[in-house]
Amino acid sequence: METKLRKLPVGIQDFEKIVTEDYIIVDKTEYIHRLVHTGNPCFLSRPRRFGKSLFLSTLKAYWEGRKELFNGLKIEELEKDNEQAWEPHPVLYMDFNRDDYNQNTALEGILDDHLTGWEKKYGVTSDGKLSLAVRFKGVIRAAFEQTGKRCVVLVDEYDKALLDTMDNKDLIEHNKAVFKGFFSNLKSEDAYIQFVFITGVTKFSKVSIFSDLNQLRDISMTADYAGICGITEDEMKGKFMPEIEALALEHDLTVQECLERLRRTYDGYHFHQKGEGVYNPYSILCAFADREYDSYWFETGTPTFLVKRLKDIHFDVQKFTDGNLYATKQMLKDYRDDNPDPVPLLYQSGYLTLQDYDPEDRSYTLTFPNEEVKYGFLECLMPMYVEGVGAGTGKDILTLKRHCELGELDNIRDVFRALFASIPYTAEKDPFEHDFQTVIFITMTLLGQYARCELHTSVGRIDCVLETRQYIYIFEFKRDDSTENALKQIEEKHYADIYAADARKLYKIGVSFSSATRQMEGWEVR
Repeated sequence: METKLRKLPVGIQDFEKIVTEDYIIVDKTEYIHRLVHTGNPCFLSRPRRFGKSLFLSTLKAYWEGRKELFNGLKIEELEKDNEQAWEPHPVLYMDFNRDDYNQNTALEGILDDHLTGWEKKYGVTSDGKLSLAVRFKGVIRAAFEQTGKRCVVLVDEYDKALLDTMDNKDLIEHNKAVFKGFFSNLKSEDAYIQFVFITGVTKFSKVSIFSDLNQLRDISMTADYAGICGITEDEMKGKFMPEIEALALEHDLTVQECLERLRRTYDGYHFHQKGEGVYNPYSILCAFADREYDSYWFETGTPTFLVKRLKDIHFDVQKFTDGNLYATKQMLKDYRDDNPDPVPLLYQSGYLTLQDYDPEDRSYTLTFPNEEVKYGFLECLMPMYVEGVGAGTGKDILTLKRHCELGELDNIRDVFRALFASIPYTAEKDPFEHDFQTVIFITMTLLGQYARCELHTSVGRIDCVLETRQYIYIFEFKRDDSTENALKQIEEKHYADIYAADARKLYKIGVSFSSATRQMEGWEVR
């Protein structure tokens, strides 16, 4: 089959390797042309595993003058009349995505490693007493003097040293101070620098790169660069149609059905209100390679501090899907580690994306970008609210799903009873009402992976309609109220009317919980 012969660049971040070893290339070089000819130092924020490192590797090859690597790519045509194109410049490339920063001197070790290599290349002597900042200044000047060309500075994942140490206030402040001295050279040595491009997941507003380097342009939410990373619909159809056809064949789908499922699962990222949506590149390439719809991006790890923070501040996670989560551009672009609001980091990390834009107040509505993120994130969140929900516990979603498919009402009841008995008690002001609502919301949303589940929410109640092949369940959950009133509400609101002609067995289920006992106290079925 053709797809077995085509080489997919899964996890490959080196542009030269992709070109010389005949991997499929998604051509992003028009963005390099645009960046090079605007001349501004730039910062780009994108989620992890989103193609930032590969883009920087491509930039590096361009500035090194390696024209032969760009044969047939867009930039070759765009630069054909530019006599100064492809002139080699000294490139100072820093990769911070390769270490564990939970030791006091880890960041200094990475910087020293980079500096040592550059000093050797440009013949700079360091006696070991000079600071990292002074050594960096010396390298910039030496590279300029030896080549006659100003330096290009490329920084990949600058913020890993900060994100890795979010739970250690002293260490994160230490790393910020190290950055402040080191990167101050990007401003003071501007006469010797041709181009600066910095990437990261997060723009920490109080880090000196952004507060001191006032000429640094943040292109993260601009229309011109909305598709700089990720894979657009046109790029996917233009480059990967054989893989799409193979995936469709594997799952007995038409090509159109396959595309729809790919969109639901991996598409939906928007970085500008008018920008084209993009697919998660890592997930889509893995799906093509394996010919499976799986959760790939989440396997690379979700920051536990983010999930824990949502629980600690009693965040209303229903806002992730109900269209009631709003933020301005300034809120989303800048992040302070002392800010309790998790929304900016959730957006920058890729767990939320832009859904809508209100031009009057210039605010965005945010939501999950796709099903991979929605279900993966809620699965990570569930153990924060309910103890012991892993596979085989009897409280897991797959067990509940099987009971629902088989119409096993007593077993469904027992799962709900066990779930709510497992909500941990806290000595502080007990947020049981919030936890009660959240556990129902997460449970029913996760069931929606496998069955049609509609949640209708308002203050103080959640009702849910769950459909399987043979059964329809209409749930009404009440806190500190009777199951009789729950069932009465189902009747008065006519929830079952739309199923009047449906041949499936329909159950109306009233469920009541007690804030005092923190238990499920009633379960009534009609």
